[in-house]
Amino acid sequence: MSLRQLQWPWFAILARTGREKSTTLLLENLGYQCFLPVSKSRRQWSDRIKELEVPLFPGYLFCRMNPHNRLPVLQTPGVIQIVGVGKSPIPVEEEEIAAIQCAEKSGLAVMPWPYLKVGHVARIEEGPLSGLTGIVVKIKSGLKLVLSVTLLQRSVAVEVDRHWLSVDPNGGPSAFKDATDSATPVDPAHLSGAQGFPNKLVEAD
Repeated sequence: MSLRQLQWPWFAILARTGREKSTTLLLENLGYQCFLPVSKSRRQWSDRIKELEVPLFPGYLFCRMNPHNRLPVLQTPGVIQIVGVGKSPIPVEEEEIAAIQCAEKSGLAVMPWPYLKVGHVARIEEGPLSGLTGIVVKIKSGLKLVLSVTLLQRSVAVEVDRHWLSVDPNGGPSAFKDATDSATPVDPAHLSGAQGFPNKLVEAD
């Protein structure tokens, strides 16, 4: 990794849906550091079981880049735009990318989740996600830690053990008993493919 890559922040790249992986490879071949969060699932075929990788943020990938020299990125096949306001790219928080990278490397199942910006915040003290902080919600199968990318207003969730959580001053893990209900309706719009954000996209000059 070059010093040039180390000094630039992460930016969200809107890519053509279904071409996120090939676009990521093209950018990496140009020398950019990229991150394409994926979830793994197994599907039964007639003669075998195949493991598939599906983008956690359909239509998006993340790339470290110089915001003042964005033309090479915008000219890369598969790239539509860079998320920002007007013609000014907006970086993604370093901590948000690091948290999602940690979740993906943990070996735990990670899945798309309706965007959450408020809720019961807890810190993971044990297990493969130790050190992460996020919103914890309760569902039928247990507890999930929700991690968000604020700029995209999208979230992912990973199942956690309640014993991994920091002690809550109001009663510890039991405080999540009513944090959310499994019957809470999920807005399918949050889980759909990327539709773009008209006022948050950067186009080529």
